[in-house]
Amino acid sequence: FAYRLALAGHNVTVVARPGSARLQQLTRDHGVIDKAGMQAAMRVADQLDPQTAYDLVVVTTLAHQVDAVLPTLQASKAKCVQFMFNTFDPERLRVAMGDDRCSFGMPFVMATLDDEGRLSSTVSASRKTLHSDQRWVDLFQAADIPSAFDANMPLWLRCHAPMCVAMEAISVAGVRRGGGATWAQAMIIARGLKGGLAITKGLGYRLYPPAKAALAARPLVLVAGMLWFVSRIRSFRELLATGINECRALADVMVAAAAEAKLDLPGAVTAVRAMKPSDS
Repeated sequence: FAYRLALAGHNVTVVARPGSARLQQLTRDHGVIDKAGMQAAMRVADQLDPQTAYDLVVVTTLAHQVDAVLPTLQASKAKCVQFMFNTFDPERLRVAMGDDRCSFGMPFVMATLDDEGRLSSTVSASRKTLHSDQRWVDLFQAADIPSAFDANMPLWLRCHAPMCVAMEAISVAGVRRGGGATWAQAMIIARGLKGGLAITKGLGYRLYPPAKAALAARPLVLVAGMLWFVSRIRSFRELLATGINECRALADVMVAAAAEAKLDLPGAVTAVRAMKPSDS
């Protein structure tokens, strides 16, 4: 996002973790460089400047990492903060930032960095990055990032969390096996996916978008077949397997939410726990 927004002429600051290799690479390159050698120049920092009234701060940490930066975001003078990651509890972030400054999104890009920090990315017009605010749709579209508006992004993200866990879990299983998950693993993860959607409904949320409701209604064997198949797509499984920690954290949040609400869904909770990747 920083790369494309900077190339489109926007004044971009990119923040990387203090002392990280990525910070060193960005500092060396004065921004982001792609594998073809194209540079997008931008300011590089190791922390967000709380005194700068940024028009938009895009937060792309994972949900279980966001607490480390939340106090800085709250104290900043940023006009809008967009949380751009999977989360099962978006309301917590809205409360933290306030309705007037909080925005949500979901990225649909495939991007990797090589050992030198050079960017490779694939942005497809068929898979649009979602935003809860039309002005950011317009901004991203103008920067050649296919985007779409969804007024129900908090609900979209909550309902997508079970799918995210399942896709990452099946990818981890496939990578560990070296060629795709077993049918038994696909069945376990399919039960977990359905369990996560059941917990979402049990908490009083409708499944959104309609495709999620349709998925919840599908026979278990069809859901398992879908997961089994995608685990055999090498590029897919290798990319999503990198989300193993996100997968575990989101599963834990779903289980905790069910316990806090005292839901009578022991089968669903057990299924969500069972699809979490093991330590080895």
